[in-house]
Amino acid sequence: MPTPVRSHLLARGKWAERANAFLSHAWNKGWLPTPSLDPAELWALAKKSHGDGLKAAENGGRNPEDTADFRERFEALCTAVTQDAKLNPLGQAMAYGQLIRALQNRLAFGALWTKHPVLLETQLAPPIIVIGHMRSGTTRIHKLLAADPAHSHTRYCDAYHPIPSRLGLNRIKSAAELALLSTLNPWLQSIHPMAAGAVEEELAWISAALHHSIYESQWYIPSYSAFSETRDPAPIYREFARIFRTDAAHRGNTDRPRVMKVPAFSEDLDTLLTQFPDARLAVSEREGEAVLRSAVSLVANQMAIQSDACDLALIEAQWRRKLALREDRMAQSLAHWGGLITHLQFDALNADWEQEIRRTYSDLELDLTPQALTAMRAIMTASESGKHRAHAEQLDRIVAQK
Repeated sequence: MPTPVRSHLLARGKWAERANAFLSHAWNKGWLPTPSLDPAELWALAKKSHGDGLKAAENGGRNPEDTADFRERFEALCTAVTQDAKLNPLGQAMAYGQLIRALQNRLAFGALWTKHPVLLETQLAPPIIVIGHMRSGTTRIHKLLAADPAHSHTRYCDAYHPIPSRLGLNRIKSAAELALLSTLNPWLQSIHPMAAGAVEEELAWISAALHHSIYESQWYIPSYSAFSETRDPAPIYREFARIFRTDAAHRGNTDRPRVMKVPAFSEDLDTLLTQFPDARLAVSEREGEAVLRSAVSLVANQMAIQSDACDLALIEAQWRRKLALREDRMAQSLAHWGGLITHLQFDALNADWEQEIRRTYSDLELDLTPQALTAMRAIMTASESGKHRAHAEQLDRIVAQK
């Protein structure tokens, strides 16, 4: 099925329109229950399967500060979504799904760590962390470094369905989930290509501890952004490290450096590096206005599906502020970083990616093998016809129409 023309940054696909209309009608007629976003009701639903093990599930592997932080964040997030986001019926259903999943995964991990505390003692190879703004080339760097067979990476199915499962059930769930999301949002794969078993960033892992980044990119929730940006992120990154250790132990790749990437890392770099002080850093850099333009396009696409009251001016103002905040915090952190680091320019990667990768490996004191280069060349060849190139064409066409 051909991808429809994206005529405007807030354009919405026909299936999102139909789903929105159906849900509204079904709720009004009483055919389906309206999903609640009340935090107490969501907690009550998530707790049902744990019975007498509830206390262990909520606290397993965590200190009291982490448990309390999650509780407070969840309350604040639900309030912001209810009061600020102006969700349409489809948005309300999607918010319900994400919030209940966050609770269910939280409790499932606590139960797992109570039963198998040794997972939290998993020793990890020093990771390679890609730092930089979204839309600055971080995904390309991430995928190139992850292609090296000497490294490990997180897959989409591990990121969004992180509870260890047998028989690849998390991969099956992920494939079904992506098929549905791609139907509702026909431009999703051009903006951020994803596949169940493909390389994926760890955004979902910090979001599992209610970091604001994934939520503010799809809902207009400035009150939660303000709340979370000024709050100590240490509980989030302790949970992130626990999930990372569990994933590495389950997949049996603890001896290989994990290549990780989340644009929001730049906001909390000091805290992240407290967890991984032996990390190697690859910093992605791109001209600011180009980053903003692409970021606004991504966020507008996500928000338009879930709200009928999106305002491009507000979205641009919010992300201009957000990118400036991240730039400032990242600069402060890197100013006193004493570990291995390299900087990669977006335009230089476009001009000669292989030369940039060779320099990156030298800077980070890594061994660039023929096998790694072969795998990277395959990635770059495949990307020449990749769906992501359609996003630049969308932006160029929309700008030309103004």
